[in-house]
Amino acid sequence: MCAQHCKAAWIVVCSTVWFVAEPPSDVQAIEPTHLRCEYRQDPLGIDQGSPRLSWKVQSHERNQSQSAYRILVASTKQNLVNDNGDLWDSGKVDSNQTLFVTYQGVPLESRQQCYWKVCVWDGDGHSQSWSRTARWSMGLLKESDWTANYISVRDASPVYKDTDRLHLPPAQQYRKEFRAEKRVVRATVYATALGIYELHFNGQPVSDAFFAPGWTDYRQRAYYNTYDVTDMLHAGDNAIGAWLADGWYSGYVGFGLLTGMGTEKTGRATYGKTPSLMAQLEIEYADGSRQVIATDPTWKVTQEGPIREADLLMGEYYDARFETPNWSSPGFDDGSWQPAVLAEDNGHPIATFYQRRNPTRPGQGVQNLGQDRDLGFQRPKLEAFPGVPVRITEQVRSQAIVDRGSGTFIIDLGQNFAGTIRLAVQGPSGQKIRIRYGEMLHPDGRLMTENLRKARATDFYVCRGNPNGETYQPRFTFHGFRYVELSDFPGTPDQDTVTGLVMHSDTPMVSSFECSDPMVNQLFSNVLWTQRSNFLDLPTDCPQRDERMGWTGDAQAYVATAAYNADIGAFYTKWLRELMESQRPSGVFPGYAPFPFQHGWDFGTAWADAGVICPWTIWQFYGDTRIIHECWDPMTKFMQWRMNTCVDDLGITHGNAWGDWLTQGGTTPLDYIDTIYLAISSKMMAEMATAIGRDAQHDRYKKQYLATKAAFQAKYLNDDGSVNVNTQTAQALALYADLIPENLREKTGQHLAKMLADNGNRMSTGFLGTRPLLPVLSASGQHDLATFLLQSRDFPSWGYEIVNGATTIWERWDSYTKEDAFGRHNAAMNSFSHYAFGAVCEWMFASLAGIQSDGPGFKHIIIRPGPPSRGSNAMREPIHWVKASYDSIRGPISSEWALTDNEFHLKVRIPANTTATVYLPTSDSDSITESGKPLDDRSDVSLIDKNSDVAVLSVPSGTYEFAAIPSVSSAATALATSEPKDFSVNPDNIKIAGARKIASWDFTNAQSTAQWTERSNLKLHQRDGKTIVAATGNDSQMAVRLAKPAEGKLVIQLRAMPDNGATSQFFWARPGQGFRGDLSSKRKLSKTDRVQDYIFAIPGDGPVSMIRFDPFANFDPYADVAEMTVESITLFQLPD
Repeated sequence: MCAQHCKAAWIVVCSTVWFVAEPPSDVQAIEPTHLRCEYRQDPLGIDQGSPRLSWKVQSHERNQSQSAYRILVASTKQNLVNDNGDLWDSGKVDSNQTLFVTYQGVPLESRQQCYWKVCVWDGDGHSQSWSRTARWSMGLLKESDWTANYISVRDASPVYKDTDRLHLPPAQQYRKEFRAEKRVVRATVYATALGIYELHFNGQPVSDAFFAPGWTDYRQRAYYNTYDVTDMLHAGDNAIGAWLADGWYSGYVGFGLLTGMGTEKTGRATYGKTPSLMAQLEIEYADGSRQVIATDPTWKVTQEGPIREADLLMGEYYDARFETPNWSSPGFDDGSWQPAVLAEDNGHPIATFYQRRNPTRPGQGVQNLGQDRDLGFQRPKLEAFPGVPVRITEQVRSQAIVDRGSGTFIIDLGQNFAGTIRLAVQGPSGQKIRIRYGEMLHPDGRLMTENLRKARATDFYVCRGNPNGETYQPRFTFHGFRYVELSDFPGTPDQDTVTGLVMHSDTPMVSSFECSDPMVNQLFSNVLWTQRSNFLDLPTDCPQRDERMGWTGDAQAYVATAAYNADIGAFYTKWLRELMESQRPSGVFPGYAPFPFQHGWDFGTAWADAGVICPWTIWQFYGDTRIIHECWDPMTKFMQWRMNTCVDDLGITHGNAWGDWLTQGGTTPLDYIDTIYLAISSKMMAEMATAIGRDAQHDRYKKQYLATKAAFQAKYLNDDGSVNVNTQTAQALALYADLIPENLREKTGQHLAKMLADNGNRMSTGFLGTRPLLPVLSASGQHDLATFLLQSRDFPSWGYEIVNGATTIWERWDSYTKEDAFGRHNAAMNSFSHYAFGAVCEWMFASLAGIQSDGPGFKHIIIRPGPPSRGSNAMREPIHWVKASYDSIRGPISSEWALTDNEFHLKVRIPANTTATVYLPTSDSDSITESGKPLDDRSDVSLIDKNSDVAVLSVPSGTYEFAAIPSVSSAATALATSEPKDFSVNPDNIKIAGARKIASWDFTNAQSTAQWTERSNLKLHQRDGKTIVAATGNDSQMAVRLAKPAEGKLVIQLRAMPDNGATSQFFWARPGQGFRGDLSSKRKLSKTDRVQDYIFAIPGDGPVSMIRFDPFANFDPYADVAEMTVESITLFQLPD
């Protein structure tokens, strides 16, 4: 027991006098478990001077809480066993706090070993047993602690400039021998690289982590890792070795090669030309002496090892004939190796670094601008790695093998994931095997690799000829794939030939979800697999093509779902450092972080707001206010930019035009979206200001939020509760941002439901609109519709992907279809592992299972299950039972409900030291039982409110089983999908009859078509007697000058057939003026197989002297198939 050595007595600890309470009883009501330091279990080498300690309180009894705690921190294990907290004894602290208790003991120095434990007192004041022992150690806190230098291989080669051929240098190998002559107490290695490394000690890797030290802006900051190698050290001779590869530092990054960006337009050497390594081994001997082995020019290096190529995007080339067994063991003959050089001795080569920028104003066009950059070594600031290492967390066996002939085989692993493989093979020396990876197959069985773009994503293995067989596992690359193609394989592979190795940042998965609809269960699995595939050192957009970057729009839309699915505290706080560090000089947060190069504008509306939304969400899930403190200055700088750029408290059109990315419906204007996110960020900032005691800033941001809310309502809100931007996303975002008055929210929800009904009960939302869609439907009285959308199998829906074979979340709802295969989209932007649309999982937990936090950190929990109405789905049985669990930062929470004809059952679990409010869907509170007994017989559960739909209970910690007569009624109308109405033709219902034709251009007539000049990035050609307009690049456009200015109420009629759909835009110019973004009409035209008349209104009464047509306003040459049949364009003047 935690007080057994300190019964009612005065105890002096560190000159502080503590009085310890009475001895504990033998009853162990609660137990402290899951001890963590800065989110992590037993972290080594941290650099927080006052680290925060957390634990969970576990109990098998109901209504248990912590009333006090005591923490001991000791410098040795023995001191802790003796209850001697020589570093810190907190004494008994009367508090129920279990999260982020700040260490307040002896100032911690570099290398300090810290062992700790905690005991707690229950709600009755009885102390409990000590927890298990946990530990942390301090890293190297001062620059002067480092005696090591960055070392590298001698590199006098010129800067690589060829964009047509890949440059893939071999990996480097380093080694150093030394002797340990005395009895060792502890051996610790501190290591980092500009590049990625794998450290070895006496022939064995020191860690199971990959891609250390991770991706940062190496010109500003790099991480180092700490390893305890005490048990690997031998008496006498020892050796330390390391592999080093280009990684993100000097390898290919993102879409640089594809778009001609980066160093000499090659997309590689983004931060420097040559990778380098720094390591420092410190040995502590029993006699108190220390020995340091640090990287310097006495180390040996070679590039003649078996890893002939190593690149994250392009793959690895491994020639086993070059293997040198025991290279990292003592006694190895390294006579052919070269002395390493100091990284700074490789000089400072200068190259031109290209970025694609919009230099002055939106719509001007992207320019690829070059600037000289020093690619030589620059020593970054070093910080201890705060995140979660990338590991292999699972192995996947082959499910099927197809012989394609000529030694080529395709292996189906049955699941799309990120990682690599282990290859088992027996072949002659020199046999070269090509290993390609793909997420999908073409209908004829070929590997689909078009969506990889410039990422080669291919490994090669050359056999050494071992008659007993050999195995290969890539070290310095990863791929996103389900299928593996082996070419030139000797013999016939079997099920053990290829094993899939699942790799991701090892964020513990903390949730489960199961319900009565098997498709929804598969959806949950797909979401989890996609998250794992894209949480690899940072939250990426996709794991397969030449991108794999930390897109901020995707991250802010998905972060809440991520937190429900996994413990992302350490992972996300690490990435938020990169995001804050990537902040642009203006104060805006960029489109991705790290930010290796600019692609167009350096930000996008809603993407930039990730810098506020993500810290706010981490605070909400974990109760962590330090993340607010750490991000506060960058967030306030961003908000100043936001408030400076808004006009009359409303957002504007600026930045990259990503908007509601990949929407299926009409385009939601950027100024509208910008207004929404101005409100969201302002409101979140006000809440975070209160959390950290900044009252003046709270008032400032709340004032901005209220001003934007009022301005929004004045400009966009109709009397019937709808907003005058006619897209599902517009309605959903307005509700989500709390911009609709309380008395109109239900009407707004009804209008959104009508829009969905007009669209055949199908979603049309993109990345920004999909996340809030189901939550706001449920919150505004349309929960049946929200559940119907979840269960839909019709396009576009999550079920549609699953019906078409998805095992992950796709970038597009119809990335692949059984009917058209990949023909609906340009394969170049068609990822089959893209988590943004997986944001629905947040709603599945919060609104369907009903697990929510009432305030930050799940201290008080809401359980509000959401069964849909009986008979509400005409196409399949509505979900009638759910089992869900979430292991929160305070402990496990579960909600299991089932709806039968006569009863509603709910089993809940509430962790110790928390309380809950439980909502039961019943109008008959007298029918409520708990564990079979009437509620009146349960003293620990109380009824606190009831109405015609729900009974509200106050519930302490513990496990409970409720039952009641349900108030869930039968639906008046069963929902079903139908063909959507095509509002893209004439959304404003403009009548052309009686209008005067001012001008018309017949595109089947060459002379008439020739009047459209100033053509840019498009071409016109004939096909089967029809004129086809095709985009050839961004900003495709053509313009015509009117014979004389036109006035009055003007409309444009476009007679066309957008084969694959298109977002088209017409601009008009007044006499003597150019085209302006505010004088335009833009919308998405539905995919169609027939010519239709599309009507575009020109607001105002003119005069108009020129018209510009942008047939593909949102065209991305790497994403879209852009062709349109155009028969004519006509300008009409409507009658008064």
